[in-house]
Amino acid sequence: MKFTLKIWRQSGPEKSGHFETYEAHDIQAEMSFLEMLDVLNEQITISGGQPVNFDSDCREGICGMCSLVVNGIPHGGQKGTTVCQLHMRSFADGQTITIEPWRAKAFPVLKDLVVDRSAFDRIIQSGGYISVNTGGAPDANALPISKDQAEMAFDAAACIGCGACVAACKNSSAMLFAGAKVTHLNTLPQGHPEKYSRAVSIVVSMDKEGFGACTVTGACAAVCPKEIPLDVISKLNRDYAVGILKGVSA
Repeated sequence: MKFTLKIWRQSGPEKSGHFETYEAHDIQAEMSFLEMLDVLNEQITISGGQPVNFDSDCREGICGMCSLVVNGIPHGGQKGTTVCQLHMRSFADGQTITIEPWRAKAFPVLKDLVVDRSAFDRIIQSGGYISVNTGGAPDANALPISKDQAEMAFDAAACIGCGACVAACKNSSAMLFAGAKVTHLNTLPQGHPEKYSRAVSIVVSMDKEGFGACTVTGACAAVCPKEIPLDVISKLNRDYAVGILKGVSA
């Protein structure tokens, strides 16, 4: 297979970026999208050029490192799929593919397709922990947790923090990510002591990092590779509102 790739190139955070066009050839249909970029970089290096910088780690849809906008859609648009799980058989031979980094003020471009997502780390640090000592595993398992609570927390914990929700949102909002973290921790009894302060701290941290407001268009949930539901945003809003009424400070 052969593809025409229009790839965003940017030499540094303070530099202007631009698209460059490449021809990727000898691509196998069973290759993942990132493996295709590996082949392209080999071809660029052999010809004396600078390879394209992009993020990757596990390449199994677990770590959230892969962060590419493919043809205008974060992760390429296949439901429940990270870009490292996207295969070239999903594209037509000879197709032109446009590849960009996440676009958000809070995710500055470091180089080419690599962005700085440390803002997510700071949001988690602001309130993403619990202080309850549950003891050993038998003690923790003795806490009564309903099936609905356990499933809600487990589903929210599936968030891998890739940032696709931010890249897809017209306001660059991080509410789906933040809502997933709050739902994961606040739903379980171990997280109740900091329940409201956590929600307030996380929202304040999001604002400080420069993420936009949520207008609930649903674009975030549509591109989320772990299919986190919009319900987590409602949970975050409720806990935040109660926290403010209680006079909780960040």
